[in-house]
Amino acid sequence: MNSREKIQAVIDEMGKVVVGQERLINRLLVGLFTGGHVLLEGVPGLAKTLTINTLAKILDLHFQRIQFTPDLLPSDLVGTMIYNPLKNEFEVKKGPIFAQIILADEINRAPAKVQSALLEAMAEKQVTIGETTYPLDKPFLVLATQNPVEQEGTFPLPEAQVDRFMMKVFLNYLDKEQELEVMRKMSNMDFKYEPKSILSLKDIQAIRKEINEITISETLERYIIELIFATRNPADYGLTKEADYIQFGASPRASIHLNLAAKVMAYLAGRDYVLPEDIKEMTPDVLNHRIILTYEAEADNITSLQIIQTILSSVAINR
Repeated sequence: MNSREKIQAVIDEMGKVVVGQERLINRLLVGLFTGGHVLLEGVPGLAKTLTINTLAKILDLHFQRIQFTPDLLPSDLVGTMIYNPLKNEFEVKKGPIFAQIILADEINRAPAKVQSALLEAMAEKQVTIGETTYPLDKPFLVLATQNPVEQEGTFPLPEAQVDRFMMKVFLNYLDKEQELEVMRKMSNMDFKYEPKSILSLKDIQAIRKEINEITISETLERYIIELIFATRNPADYGLTKEADYIQFGASPRASIHLNLAAKVMAYLAGRDYVLPEDIKEMTPDVLNHRIILTYEAEADNITSLQIIQTILSSVAINR
């Protein structure tokens, strides 16, 4: 099989376990092929953890699930120094962060020190234990989940860490037919399917190389820049009301991630060039967590996604 056939095989294999989450699977593949971390937000029961677990089984990579809790310590994440009485010396015991795919379940339940340790891993692809810094295996990908409903015992993620996520993906309920299929499948107590391993590290590296060769015109590169600047200076684009709603716009990291995400969308569609639709499709997921709203926006029940849609409809492509 060629690379695109293997990707379709991955999607088909995941569909045997996960129902109705095609968009989620697509975004996880975007993160995988670009090395971008992904934050998933949705109410319980939407198969966030199941989807990530299934993807990990399909990939021939080292996977670790870490359940974040308020009493979690940095050493529980990265590891610690332990004393070996036989050798009369301290040895390093590496933590679960030393994997290639990390499922950070309910990431917002961990305190600030744990978030700081995770930030180093996400940003630098390394961790520090004692006085020594250890590089992490490649690829290193954090797929995190959080529950927007239950806020008791949670800690807001630092803005610097939130910005390290390539995308924040909001999940909605399934439609009636999809939920009916889930009910029928999961009500069968004998149902058990072990996904086959399809993509190896070598396959992922080959796919990344192909994606790197996807072309994007200067017109569309400048369109991405205009979208980012519209979040920082909305009044310059005639968005006077949005100027009152946005406290801080997207960081420079957003333009990089939007460019990469658009290339993956083009690749998955079988093209070797980016279209405006690829950029527009990925803009909400790449930007929604990078726009910091004012109190006025919260008072008016305005969300970042609403602002992004207004920006997309207002910013033109200058050919």
